[in-house]
Amino acid sequence: MNTLVSISPEGSGPDRNESLRAHRITSLPIVVISPHNQCNCRCVMCDIWKIREAQEMQIVDMERLLRSFNRLGVRWVVFTGGEPQLNARLFDFAGMLRSEGVRVTLLTAGLLLEDQAEEVANHIDDLIVSLDGPATIHDRIRRVPRALDRLRAGIQAVQRLKTAITVRGRCTVQKTNYNALRATVQTAKDIGLWSISFLAADVTSAAFNHPQDWPASQRNQIALTLREVDELEAEIEALITFNEADLRSGFVVESVDKLRRIARHFRVCLGEVEAVSPPCNAPWHSTVIDASGNVRPCFFHQPLGNIHDQSLPEVLNGPRALQFRHDLNIAMNPVCRNCVCSLHYQPEGSRVVKSVL
Repeated sequence: MNTLVSISPEGSGPDRNESLRAHRITSLPIVVISPHNQCNCRCVMCDIWKIREAQEMQIVDMERLLRSFNRLGVRWVVFTGGEPQLNARLFDFAGMLRSEGVRVTLLTAGLLLEDQAEEVANHIDDLIVSLDGPATIHDRIRRVPRALDRLRAGIQAVQRLKTAITVRGRCTVQKTNYNALRATVQTAKDIGLWSISFLAADVTSAAFNHPQDWPASQRNQIALTLREVDELEAEIEALITFNEADLRSGFVVESVDKLRRIARHFRVCLGEVEAVSPPCNAPWHSTVIDASGNVRPCFFHQPLGNIHDQSLPEVLNGPRALQFRHDLNIAMNPVCRNCVCSLHYQPEGSRVVKSVL
């Protein structure tokens, strides 16, 4: 089944039921979990740090999820945030998953890596760290003093204990760092990362605790002006030209086309060009579970149910979820067309990591 082609909601009765059944999920390779809803950074492009009421996943939640994961054949869990290291049971969760043969990736801002280096080395398979640029830019975006120094120290502490651990970087491109992509690549090398990926900042959705209708004052802190988009395009072309070896080796994860799409995203925000959905099959191959138990097809679409009310397979194959996948036209859906963080899962693919962040 080509999951990038939607099936129009037509008919009723047996044919209709058969059409819905075609969207049942019996195998789910990837699950993204947010074990804590708060964060210890105050990033300008994210509002998670504004959450005042803490919510976090409990051991009993992971025990229930593990039973579901076994039924669904889950092979890879990514812990994301908020900041997952704020959950005191995080490494218990990781141990439970790994005992079942599930790969565990930790996506972190890195402020707690040094303090928790031993637990990370013992319980985590690989790391993805947020890197916003050289020290001055990174610290300004994170709004945490010495944030890059703390990230570097944490990576080094983990690598001393587990030399072979893979540590990749992810950079969110926005107003504060749009002209520093090449400097970010160099910083990634300086702090010992295996690779760096880039994605555009989300300035349209209610994900990451953003308001449903963003005030212009907040959007303008993140989105680019026309002049800045021109400068971003020049920076991307310079990166393509002068860091050709880094693109060829995969140290810069994105292809040339995907790098150029970052600038296009900001032109869409300015109304200069039409939004175009990226290739994506996330709702059929992955799911996102937040600290409250809500289950989403990805970061940006609305919840389909909650693991405190039903098992994960019951949520994913319930009437609401089946109808959602049946009706979803990725090419035309406005949420998909503005997506900055898609996943196009291929069973034998080796470069899916950047797409699930």
